[in-house]
Amino acid sequence: MPLQLPDFTPLPAPPRAPALLEVPVARLRPTQMCVGLAEVQRRVQDFKGSPLKERRAYLKRKPVPLVRNGPGHLWMVDRHHRLRALLQVDPEATAFGYVVLEAPTADSGLTLRALQQRGWLYLHNRCGQGPWPPEYLPQQLSKLQDDAYRSLVWRLKQEGAIAAAPSVPFHEFRWGAWLRRCSLPAFHSLYLELALPTARHFVCSPAASVLAGWQGRR
Repeated sequence: MPLQLPDFTPLPAPPRAPALLEVPVARLRPTQMCVGLAEVQRRVQDFKGSPLKERRAYLKRKPVPLVRNGPGHLWMVDRHHRLRALLQVDPEATAFGYVVLEAPTADSGLTLRALQQRGWLYLHNRCGQGPWPPEYLPQQLSKLQDDAYRSLVWRLKQEGAIAAAPSVPFHEFRWGAWLRRCSLPAFHSLYLELALPTARHFVCSPAASVLAGWQGRR
């Protein structure tokens, strides 16, 4: 059966920089099971080549939407690829974020349920199987699986075939779920070239117009 993702509450826009929190990246808990390693590797190279001052300014422009529970544990609802890469470059790195939901409970399970109700969890594994129970989510960014379809969508976004949709949680995974229904040549995250022409055709087709970020044929 084709993978279907739930409806969602749009993510609030970030506040101005002075209202941001600075938090250790290693403390942040993921809200998804996978990343696309193609994007992670590209971001690793970008971070390695940037001075610390420039990196901090960039991270302030890309703050992380956060959910905070009673004891102060933090879940990140976006920016997993960026911060996974940053953590590989600097395990002590900090990032900037803003709280989109306060969950006044010490029970992590209840917090995860609150995120799930808003469509702020991605509970499918690297093969698109799921949804799994929220408790299956990894506790650390370093434990996320590689989803080759997520990598493919990232490349298509880089080319301009798919537009960004910042308020849509797991926007790229929604496109990946749609592409799983299509017949594509074999590929993996570090070798996407064979699948790109066919995938490009599908994402630009009228059939994909139901998805946020659809660009059509240009």
